[in-house]
Amino acid sequence: MTEAVRFWAVIPAAGTGSRMLADLPKQYLSINGRHIIEYSLDTFCNHPAITGVVVAIAAGDKLWPDLPSSRNPKISTVAGGEVRCQSVLNCLHALAARAGPEDWVLVHDAARPCIQGEDIDQLLSSLRDHPVGGLLALPVRDTMKRADLGQGDGQHVRETVNRQGLWHALTPQMFRLERLTRALEQAIGQGQLVTDESQAMELAGFRPKLVEGRAENIKITRPSDLRLAKLYLS
Repeated sequence: MTEAVRFWAVIPAAGTGSRMLADLPKQYLSINGRHIIEYSLDTFCNHPAITGVVVAIAAGDKLWPDLPSSRNPKISTVAGGEVRCQSVLNCLHALAARAGPEDWVLVHDAARPCIQGEDIDQLLSSLRDHPVGGLLALPVRDTMKRADLGQGDGQHVRETVNRQGLWHALTPQMFRLERLTRALEQAIGQGQLVTDESQAMELAGFRPKLVEGRAENIKITRPSDLRLAKLYLS
């Protein structure tokens, strides 16, 4: 009898969040009295389809043990890498000891606290039978400008970019464990420090599916994002 395919979550949380200009890594900043990462952790841990959650944390992280969410039995941790893709790969290697090669892995940014169970439902229903996998994303609606990086501060327009067919990549991004592991190993081995899992899969020759998500699923990158996330989470 074939074992049922399971769904796992991976959350890289070893970054410093330097653009936030804060004393703490951004995943530990507070919104409405809770740490940013707790919102994401609770959403995945409370979802009935998610078997377990693997979190990559930085060496010497003294804040993680004090989080109430860190004691959830669904959660395990691994050491993070120097960059995001290395942290994700560390999580995947740890998962290989208890997950099947065809199990699905949902990789989510620790700094996207507005993720909802409905987002996970949307991804699972859209991709569970897809041959590759894919990601939540939003079609670009604004006029897009490319900066001239060779001129001064890089804040002068080089050209207007046709927005047709352009999407904002969000998370979670959902792929099969073995295939994603190989894609990340290959990319990193070639010196390609990819910024999301879809890019690794693209470099491996696959075409991930775009699943339209919600505009509220923002990533906390700058101080102004905290105010917007607080509004959404209220």
